[in-house]
Amino acid sequence: MNKTIPLSRRRFLQGTGFALTLPAFESLTVGAAFAEKTPRRLVCVGNHLGFYPGNFFPQNAGKDYVATSTLKPLEAHRNDLTVFSNLDHELNGGHAAVQGFLTSIKKEESSGFPEKNMSLDQAAAEQVGSATRFPTINTGIVNGTDMCWTRAGVHVPPVSNPAKLFRALFVNSPQEARTVERARLQHRGSVLDALRDSASALNRTLNADDRSKLDQYLISVRDVERRLQMSKEWLDRPKPKSPIAEVQDEERQHVDEVALFYDLMALALQTDSTRIATLETGMGFRTSELDLDGYHGISHHGKAPGRIDQLRIIESFLSTKLSNFIARLKEAQIFDKTLIVFGSGMSDASSHSNRNLPVLLAGGGLEHRGHLVCPSDQDQRVPLANLWLSVLQWFGSEASRFGRSTGTFSPMKIG
Repeated sequence: MNKTIPLSRRRFLQGTGFALTLPAFESLTVGAAFAEKTPRRLVCVGNHLGFYPGNFFPQNAGKDYVATSTLKPLEAHRNDLTVFSNLDHELNGGHAAVQGFLTSIKKEESSGFPEKNMSLDQAAAEQVGSATRFPTINTGIVNGTDMCWTRAGVHVPPVSNPAKLFRALFVNSPQEARTVERARLQHRGSVLDALRDSASALNRTLNADDRSKLDQYLISVRDVERRLQMSKEWLDRPKPKSPIAEVQDEERQHVDEVALFYDLMALALQTDSTRIATLETGMGFRTSELDLDGYHGISHHGKAPGRIDQLRIIESFLSTKLSNFIARLKEAQIFDKTLIVFGSGMSDASSHSNRNLPVLLAGGGLEHRGHLVCPSDQDQRVPLANLWLSVLQWFGSEASRFGRSTGTFSPMKIG
């Protein structure tokens, strides 16, 4: 019999090496999409300081829109993307609400939702299960935007070192290191077993409300057990060979890291090391490397033409890197099976607005609409979470709700 250990919140949070909170957990199923010969993939890209609306949104709707400065670098892919106006989560809070971009829920409000503030990428990852080595690849420049969260309400920090990501993807660990890792995973599994035994004994002494809380802890435990099992399954499987030279640990400019992370995400998708990848650009992105002032200061433009011009340079740089990424996926012939979300949980950073968010979808084999202007009247507005639900269904999920969704939104026959 497994030895029981005293049950406490601190032990639940720290004893396994994973952060555990109080989720409500549903059964995990692998979506039908993964029975296809070529699986579907999802990429989510977020920028903390948003995009200046005048640089992002076209003045006219439809496929014949006049490209703005942010969209001009994407002109080669005009027929493969849709820009949305008037979508948001009705959140307020400026920087504090940016982390709701892929969730529709601020973390302090997450306890009122069954899946807490689970993000789009993590919800999609539950469809993949252990089919890939990594359920998700989460990357970021200077800690990103805090946009990725598990169904337990735990933040998923991005990998900010390209060399570390390269090693995880392509460098096989020696036998000795794998033996140590196997022992570590076994120890964590034993701790979880003991926690479950302690919880079972404690459950008989609790009232109904406390039993409900304990059940939620146990749901978190099962989620960690699932991740541990996936790690064990992949421990001895050889990693794919990299078509590029090993990425070294060295100081890099942020502008170079953005391009490198896009390259590594493309390789991860091509080698089926993962089917979900994210990239976050944080508030500390060094715009001095573009011969500009500090990014945060520029974002508080106050409609000053000089600062808006600087934002135009930054945002064109970011969309150029996205355009290069799309071209690479097309060359690899996986673009039509890859849906890309590009945008931010902030619209105009000068006013700290979280309304009318900049949102762009690309790829996925969809019949794209150019610039789609959604209803702006409050009683007719479409929640952005409805679009995220449709994206999940495109990915293979049978979910009927996501975050604050009120239904689906499939203007390009998503799902």
